[in-house]
Amino acid sequence: MKCPYCSFDDSRVIDSRDVDDGVRRRRQCLGCGTRFTTYERVQPASLFVIKKDGRREEFNRDKLLVGIRKACEKRPLPMGSIDKLVDDIEAELYNMGKAEIAGAVIGDMVMERLKALDHVAYIRFASVYRDFTDITMLKLAVDSLVSSAVEHPPGQLPLLPDESLARAGGRRRVRR
Repeated sequence: MKCPYCSFDDSRVIDSRDVDDGVRRRRQCLGCGTRFTTYERVQPASLFVIKKDGRREEFNRDKLLVGIRKACEKRPLPMGSIDKLVDDIEAELYNMGKAEIAGAVIGDMVMERLKALDHVAYIRFASVYRDFTDITMLKLAVDSLVSSAVEHPPGQLPLLPDESLARAGGRRRVRR
């Protein structure tokens, strides 16, 4: 294993541990003595995504992660929830056992999970994925989300303020 610090070609394994989807190895460079961690995991068979225009592109986990991170940017989400979401989607895609999957299937999977995770992230992702061309389409998406029976995920602020709270906002208790 090549050292990421000095590029020496040899290292020694100090510790190995099984993790969820592979093996974590703690290594020490035999050139500079620096310690670093490597992860090994099984490389699944190639999976191709069929784009809207019919092109085929190899599935790219990082591309999926970047898109979801953009939608979730500056949202109060638990640490690791985005990575778990991407891990779950990736696992489900490979478990389908297909060599090719339509991009729309992946988009729908993301939408479904973001809707349960964070409503604002869901709307952000939907605005790009569904290619909203005007404010009316965006409003329809927000209205359908607000009117749906889905409760807010724990710890998430409401998408729109509750009307009863807005009306009660004018009344305040007076301290005597």
